[in-house]
Amino acid sequence: MGNTVKRLAVLGSTGSIGKQTLQVVRNLPSRFRVVALTAGQNIDLLSRQIEEFRPSFVHCQAENIPRTGFERLLPEEMARHTEVDMVVVATSGKAGLTAVLSAVRAGKDVALANKESLVMAGDIITREAKASGARIFPVDSEHSAIWQCLRGEEKPVTRIYLTASGGPFRGYSPEELERVTAAQALKHPSWQMGKKVTIDSATLMNKGLEIIEAHWLFDVPYDGIRVIVHPQSIIHSMVEFADGSIKAQMSYPDMRLPIQYALTYPERLPNAELPRIDWSAVQELTFEQPDPDRFPCLRLAIEAGKKGGTRPAVLCAADEVAVDLFLSGDIGFTDIARLVGQVLAEHETITGPGLEDIISADGWARQRTHVLAGEGNPC
Repeated sequence: MGNTVKRLAVLGSTGSIGKQTLQVVRNLPSRFRVVALTAGQNIDLLSRQIEEFRPSFVHCQAENIPRTGFERLLPEEMARHTEVDMVVVATSGKAGLTAVLSAVRAGKDVALANKESLVMAGDIITREAKASGARIFPVDSEHSAIWQCLRGEEKPVTRIYLTASGGPFRGYSPEELERVTAAQALKHPSWQMGKKVTIDSATLMNKGLEIIEAHWLFDVPYDGIRVIVHPQSIIHSMVEFADGSIKAQMSYPDMRLPIQYALTYPERLPNAELPRIDWSAVQELTFEQPDPDRFPCLRLAIEAGKKGGTRPAVLCAADEVAVDLFLSGDIGFTDIARLVGQVLAEHETITGPGLEDIISADGWARQRTHVLAGEGNPC
């Protein structure tokens, strides 16, 4: 890359990944220029970011942004704009899908932290990326680890191991899980993340979504992808090869490292802000199998991925609504898996779906989840 300044569009700049992306940019000011920012309702933080980075393009769901001096564009317009070199998709849920598609169709590099877009439309996105020459750089720590382990390797992998912290409720009984509160679920033992992904980590839905994402990113069959619980969160994932050798990527659990690797690839740049592992303080590295009976979201996600079609989109939509209902106190923690399972059981899968089929399935699943939760038709 040399010393060329890379022009970034940061979609979801006020969320956890977006804020950490801007931290990386601050520590490498000569390498990046932020030309576009998007946010939801956090106008105060977005205004401060606009003041600091002076982007050319801004989008906010709340229209009353108290600043001028920029052009207002939709995220998908930013994603394909000629003044953008790389699109950082840091939004959660369905919100990133159209922007990812717009970026890959324009041949842009995408630093992807929005796993739902690949889960919902992995076949379409990867096809469009191959046609345009767009590159998708994973930001999730697990997928970044796999990507790093695969560098320099020419032969296909035998197996991928996605590591999981196990979340805050790894040792809980079914009765204890019934009583879990939103405040408890938002206390992740290892990572600083947004609310949606933190709850998904607690239910292990996040790991199921990551299996589907890994399938599309690395072209590995589902039977070749395993989840293993690693509470210390030092090994971020592993790759096994035909001769039985295994490569693992290890680092202190800090999302800024995979973010920076995606932004600076193929370089590795020093960053004094990134913490290092103190190996004298590491007492043990342990591993165990996940329990799909206590955390059925993992099983539901794997089944949806294998069945394919519109099923993964329904999985994502139902989970997104169920997580929101849990955070607002309308349902219990174990109701998340129950609702997602019910919606999937009712869905008539469309095979080989187009984008309209996926969007339609998403809308149906959202409405059906609300109905099954006892809210009636929310529309």
